[in-house]
Amino acid sequence: MLGLIQQGYYLVFGLLLIALVISLTFHEFGHAFVAKYYGDDTAERAGRLTLNPLAHIDLMGLLMVVLLGFGYAKPVPTDPRNFRSRTAELWVAAAGPLMNLVVAVVSWNFYLFMRGLGWESFALAEADIFFVVLVKVNLLLMVFNLIPLGPLDGHYILPYFLPPPLAERYRRLNAQFGTYLILGLIILSMVGVPIFTYVFKFSEAMLPWITFV
Repeated sequence: MLGLIQQGYYLVFGLLLIALVISLTFHEFGHAFVAKYYGDDTAERAGRLTLNPLAHIDLMGLLMVVLLGFGYAKPVPTDPRNFRSRTAELWVAAAGPLMNLVVAVVSWNFYLFMRGLGWESFALAEADIFFVVLVKVNLLLMVFNLIPLGPLDGHYILPYFLPPPLAERYRRLNAQFGTYLILGLIILSMVGVPIFTYVFKFSEAMLPWITFV
C-alpha cells in the first residue's frame, strides 16, 4: 500500500484504506454476532458486537497493512464454555470469512445495479475504483483467512472435516508450529517469493462467480 503513496496514487490509497477498515470491521462483527447467537456474550460485553470500526481496528495492525501489506484487526474474544452447540466454534470461525463474502456479493451487485440504472455518481471513476477495491479486499480476506494455519480462521474450521484422531493431532501441531509457519510464509512473500500468488489469483477469479446483475 505504501507504494501507492510513493507513486502518487493518493486517491487509490485512501479508497483502499477505507475498504480495508470496512472489510475488517464486518469480518470481526461476524465473529461476534455468531458467538452471541450460540450463547456466548463475551464479545458483546467487550463492546465488539458493533459495526463501529473503532471497536475492531488495531492501529498497529492497520499500520502493518499500510507498511508491509499484511496486518490484523483485534481478535474477537470468545469463551467456548458458553456455547450451546458442539459445532459453535466452527460457525463462529466461519462467520468472519462468510461475512466478507456477503459484503463482496452485496456491494458488487448493488454497484452494478445502480450503475445500470444510470446513476451518475456510480458512473464516476472514483466509484468504480472503490467498489472494485472493496470487493477484491473482501474476497481476499475471505480466502486468506480460510488458510488452516496459525491463528487464522481456517485452523478452527479444518478439524471438523477430519477424523477425530487426525483432528486432535492437527490441533496439537498447529498450536506448536502454525503461527511460525504462517509468519514464515508472510515473510517469504514480502521478500519476493510468490507464496500467496495463488491466493490472490483465486480471490480475483471469484469476481465473475458473484456477479448476478
